[in-house]
Amino acid sequence: MAAHTGIASMSNIILLAVCFLAGAGLRRIKRLPEATPQVLNAYIINVALPALALLHIHRLTFSTAHAFPVAMAWLLYVAGIGFFWLAARLLHLSKATTGCLILCCALGNTSFVGLPMIEAFYGRDAMGIGMLCDQPGSFLVLSTLGLVTAAFCAASSVNGRTMARRIVLFPPLQAMVVAVLLKPVAYPPWLTCLLERVGDSLAPLALVSVGCQMRLSTLRGAAWPLCAGLAFKLVIGPVLVALVFAGLLHGRGDLVRVTLFEAAMPPMITGAIVAMDHELDPPLAALALAIGIPVSFLTLPAWHWLLQRIC
Repeated sequence: MAAHTGIASMSNIILLAVCFLAGAGLRRIKRLPEATPQVLNAYIINVALPALALLHIHRLTFSTAHAFPVAMAWLLYVAGIGFFWLAARLLHLSKATTGCLILCCALGNTSFVGLPMIEAFYGRDAMGIGMLCDQPGSFLVLSTLGLVTAAFCAASSVNGRTMARRIVLFPPLQAMVVAVLLKPVAYPPWLTCLLERVGDSLAPLALVSVGCQMRLSTLRGAAWPLCAGLAFKLVIGPVLVALVFAGLLHGRGDLVRVTLFEAAMPPMITGAIVAMDHELDPPLAALALAIGIPVSFLTLPAWHWLLQRIC
């Protein structure tokens, strides 16, 4: 069983790498149309993400013990807004670049990288904590505060009505509301299977889209924003959350360890997709994923070692 779990976790990570490289390679040899990323992003936002919301939100059960996992993403995002606002002032970043950093690096990859990593380091039984970090945590933050950020940074002026309309009409958020309303009703097996199959398409297609928009030539001009984003996501942000949860609130045990481990995940794939969809520095969003995910394979074991000793 342990060997099977390790193989499954590794295959998920390899899948991300293969799909990213496929997107980059197919773009380079001009096998994909220029509009491919826009088409894939539209599918992800309007089909795959709603399917995941309908599936996982319907399954969730809540209790007061789950406050830590749910609160983590909200705390991290608010801290990220402050951090990247200050970074924008110091580095003279544009509004689009600042919005890109917030959407990508103030939210963690708590699903596609987070769940396999939890399974590998803490076992399958801890994956429920990861789902709480991801669905009512990262996913809900993206669907609300993330959309406000995207709308604010993508336009020179937006009013409250426009922002509210974009949030209400965001398909994943609509699916989350439907899933909550349907919680008293059991899904038929065929519907569960359908939602799982559609939802499984998100990670591969998202990485193909990101790979298509990857431009290594932009690395030189994006070095400082990229360093700021990854420094916050992989080190500074998790430290701030740890200070609150383990320091001020004296949280202990696997619930807190796994939650803090999720806080240390690399930049969020779906956050990058939303940033790209709003034209918020797409090359930087692609770089944040392309570099942040491999670097996290080095930082996450260090976080696991540290968390075993502090909480």
